[in-house]
Amino acid sequence: MLVYLIRRLLYVVPIALAVSVVCFSLVHIAPGDPLVSILPPDASLQLVEQMRKSYGFDQPIPVQFGIWLGKAIQGDFGTSIATSRPVSQEIYKAVGNTLMLAMAATLIGFTLGCFFGFVAGYFRDTWIDRVAVTVSILGVSVPHYWLGMVLVIVFAVLLPWLPPTGAGPGSSADWAWDWAHMQYLILPAVTMSVIPMGIVTRTVRALVGDILSQEFVDALRAKGLTDWGVFQHVVKNAAPTALTVIGLQLGYLLGGSILIETVFSWPGTGSLLNAAIFQRDLPLLQGTILVLAMFFVVLNLLVDVAQTAIDPRIRR
Repeated sequence: MLVYLIRRLLYVVPIALAVSVVCFSLVHIAPGDPLVSILPPDASLQLVEQMRKSYGFDQPIPVQFGIWLGKAIQGDFGTSIATSRPVSQEIYKAVGNTLMLAMAATLIGFTLGCFFGFVAGYFRDTWIDRVAVTVSILGVSVPHYWLGMVLVIVFAVLLPWLPPTGAGPGSSADWAWDWAHMQYLILPAVTMSVIPMGIVTRTVRALVGDILSQEFVDALRAKGLTDWGVFQHVVKNAAPTALTVIGLQLGYLLGGSILIETVFSWPGTGSLLNAAIFQRDLPLLQGTILVLAMFFVVLNLLVDVAQTAIDPRIRR
C-alpha cells in the first residue's frame, strides 16, 4: 500500500505542473489588456509602462510564468488588479464557501442517488425502476440556473420559507453554524445536488443490476445467507465505482458552481471567477483557477487511495 501511495504521489507532480502551465497560458492568450480596468482612458504612456512593470507584464511570458509559479508554490498569487488586495486573501474565504456548498450538495446527491440507484437495481424492469430512472434523467437534463430560479420563486417568493440569495443575514459573507446562516445554504445546495444525484443513480443502478446477476450472489443465497447479508456484499462490490463517481462529481461542483453562485449571490469561487473575468483581473483569475484545479487533482488522488483501501485488487 505504501509503494502504491508513493507512486500515486509521484504521478501528481507532472500533472500539477501541466495544470499550472494550462492555467497560465489560457489566461494570457485571452484578448484585451488587464490594466484597462484600473487605468483611466487618458492615461499617459509613462503611467501605462509603470503599471505594466509593477505587475510584471513587461517581462517575457516564460519569465512571467517562472516568477508566478515560484510565488504560487509559496502561497503568493500576487495582488488583485481590481481590489489591490492579496489574491490569496480573496481566494481563501471564497474557496471555503464553495467547498462548504459543494460538500453539502455532494452529500445530498450521493445519499439520494445511492437510495434511488439501489432501489432501481433491486427492482429492475418494474414501475419503481422506471420512476427512479425518470428522476435521474430529469436530474441530469434540467439546467442548474433554471432550477435555481424556480426554487427561489417557489420557496422564497410564493412560500417565504427560505432566503433567496446571499450567505448570511444582512448580506454578510461571514459564516456561522447556526440556523440563521444554514438556511441560506439549503436552496443552492439542493440545486447543485440534482446533477450528481442523477449520475449516481444511473451508475449505482447499473452496478447493482450487474452484481445481482453474477453467480456469486446465487452461491451466497444457496449457502443460506440472508437478504441483508447479500446486500452487504453488493454494497462492497459497488462501493469502489460509486466512490470514483462521487469524487469526480465533487470536483466538478467545485469548479463548475459559477452559475449557481451567480443565481444565489453566493460568495464563493464562482462569483470570484465571474468578477475576475469581467474585470480582466489576471492575478485573481489565475490564482482561482489554479486552486480549483489543484483541488480536483487532490480529490482524484484521495479517491484512488480510498478505492485501493476498499478494494485491494486495484493494487494488483
